[in-house]
Amino acid sequence: MTIKLGIIGLGMMGRHHARLAREVDGVELVAVADAMGDPHNVAGSLPLYDSVQGLISHGIDAAVVVVPTQLHEEVGLTLAEAGVHALIEKPIAHSLEAGANLVDAFESRGLVGAVGHVERFNPALMELRKRLDQGELGQVYQIHTRRQGPFPSRIADVGVVKDLGSHDIDLTAWLAQSSYVEVAAQTAFQSGRQHEDMVTISAMLENGTIINHLVNWLTPFKERLTIVTGERGAFMADTLTADLTYFENGTVSSDWDAVTTFRGVSEGTITRFALDKREPLRSEHEAFRDRILGKPSQAVSLREGLAVLQVCEASIESANTCKTITLGADNE
Repeated sequence: MTIKLGIIGLGMMGRHHARLAREVDGVELVAVADAMGDPHNVAGSLPLYDSVQGLISHGIDAAVVVVPTQLHEEVGLTLAEAGVHALIEKPIAHSLEAGANLVDAFESRGLVGAVGHVERFNPALMELRKRLDQGELGQVYQIHTRRQGPFPSRIADVGVVKDLGSHDIDLTAWLAQSSYVEVAAQTAFQSGRQHEDMVTISAMLENGTIINHLVNWLTPFKERLTIVTGERGAFMADTLTADLTYFENGTVSSDWDAVTTFRGVSEGTITRFALDKREPLRSEHEAFRDRILGKPSQAVSLREGLAVLQVCEASIESANTCKTITLGADNE
């Protein structure tokens, strides 16, 4: 079976989705759409429509939704009503109500709805998840992420929490295989926009792991780090370079017990792993295809995307109220 795919939204991310849709086996890109035209000449010889209705009328099995977040609900519901599977860029929607509507629309019709949390397909994080599952760190104590860089002109309708922070929230719960139960956050507004451009999040997972996220659009360099610390050492994943490094806890013995107790750990062997560095967005497209075909797939479900949005909203609420927000233990 060849899946007939359409893409709606031909901006910076839309052009990359279109490039990969043309290359993934078992998928045929048959039409594209954008109410604002085709600034990057994505369509080529394909039909170009100005609405999701036009895309549906062309005859598609699935669609990739790369429109502004405020339009995710409207476009997604239209696709669901037409019986079209959808991969919706993150965050799932602009509000929890809109996200829940999307979950219900796709699940009630037995359609595949996925969210573009592409970091799960980064080779460094995939390898890290595998090694955590194998127990290589022993007990995990803390997950710390840093996602910093300049403001991207592509973002207009959400703040840094939902745009960038959602990546870290999703990958953290996925790596730890545990949900967020407490969230405390601080935000800053330094760019003259209505949305926050800096956030620090301190959180706790259901399994007791301590979480810290540092995210902003105010740093003049890009940084994308995930550090997982446990009883046997620490893993550091750089998702810009797709590198994974292991820092061993090289505990040493000492005749002076007080010193040994105080130090707790010592620097040990450092190992950088050789990884097959496949493009994460390609892997995401393949996972979406496989989910449609009923094959084993790591595609991120709409329900998982909704759980991420719940933590994002809790972070914003915490910053606004200066209170720690408690989430339900079933926030998965």
